[in-house]
Amino acid sequence: MALRWTREMRRLLEECDVTPFRSSGPGGQKKNKTESSVRVRHRPTGLVRIATESRSQSANKLRALDRIRQALEERARRPKKRIRTRPTTASRQRRTAEKKARSRTKEMRRPIRPGEEPA
Repeated sequence: MALRWTREMRRLLEECDVTPFRSSGPGGQKKNKTESSVRVRHRPTGLVRIATESRSQSANKLRALDRIRQALEERARRPKKRIRTRPTTASRQRRTAEKKARSRTKEMRRPIRPGEEPA
C-alpha cells in the first residue's frame, strides 16, 4: 500500500522532530553525499524511528512517520483480559495420579528404620 499524506500524518508531524542525515553503507557517491535518510522523534513519548530505504527524503519522512504511528497504536492497545478457567476433572485426576506415583517413588528411597515394616 502506498503511503499518503493524510490529516492524521500531518498532525503527527507537528508532534515530531524530523532530522535528515546521511546514511552509511553501500550505495556509492549518491548515497554518501545526499541527506535523504530521516530520523523522526516523537516529542511526547520519545519514540525514535528512522527510514533510509528511498532516495527521496520526503518518502523516507512519510515512512518514518508511519512507523511512529504504528508504534503509538501498539502502545495504546490494551491486551484482552484473561478469562480464568477451571481445571477439568480428567486433568485433576491425572495430576493426583502423578502425585501418588511420585510419592511412592520417594517412599521407596527412604531408608527402613529398625522396627518398621517395609512398604
